[in-house]
Amino acid sequence: MPTSPSTSDNGPRWYQNIGAAFIFFTRLPLWKWIQPPREAYTAVVEFWPLVGWLTGGVMAAIVYFGSMVMPYALALIIAIVARMLLTGAIHEDGLGDFVDGFGGGGDSRERIMSIMKDSHVGTYAVLTLIVYLALLFTSLYHLRPATAALAIIAADPFSKMLAGQIVQMMPYARTEAEAKNRVVYRRPNVRAGVLLAFQGLLPFAAFAYFSDINLSNISIIIFVPCLVMYFMYLKIWRKLHGYTGDCCGALFLLIELSLYLAICISQYIAISQL
Repeated sequence: MPTSPSTSDNGPRWYQNIGAAFIFFTRLPLWKWIQPPREAYTAVVEFWPLVGWLTGGVMAAIVYFGSMVMPYALALIIAIVARMLLTGAIHEDGLGDFVDGFGGGGDSRERIMSIMKDSHVGTYAVLTLIVYLALLFTSLYHLRPATAALAIIAADPFSKMLAGQIVQMMPYARTEAEAKNRVVYRRPNVRAGVLLAFQGLLPFAAFAYFSDINLSNISIIIFVPCLVMYFMYLKIWRKLHGYTGDCCGALFLLIELSLYLAICISQYIAISQL
């Protein structure tokens, strides 16, 4: 039996999955030209790091070229705001909901899930986002513009690749009907896992090669976000026995931040030893 133009025997074609990922994770009006089938949105995490090539690239370009025509601090703020506008602050929203739920829900799975689904912003979310943005700005500010730009290009896809592993590590905590976006991500198969790793590791390899970071520190810089991922996984599993979209967003931002902090601290130690 022949397949339809929009699908193959293995589901939507690869370009539809990619289109769905960019529509899902950004505010680009790609839906005017691409209408992926609903099934394509279950595979968006498999191309999440590829979206990071765009969001990280835009942010890095503003940091590097903006620092040539304006104060570096101002370029950083514009870059951070630009990424939030490009993504619709979807990840920041996830982080806020995550800390509200885990901070105010105690040990009750049902209460945590209920708070995370509530659209109201609580005290935990406000304080966490303030601290997060302060640490993000400070860690990048203490890097040279070129190093910061390379770090952003590497960290965005790498952190999304690492955060995306949660889909493989545990089941979705809600039913499809209860999901905020009515989407439950599918578990990546071996082929998708290899592709996910390629998207996340290639920019990081470029960072390791072209940046002025001492190669002996790269293993530490990689270890820190992996450690954050591990402890976050333990906490999410203990509380929910499954993940949600908010968990994915929170994981991405916290892993990315830990990577910037590791780079910043390694640079500071190297300079202080001169």
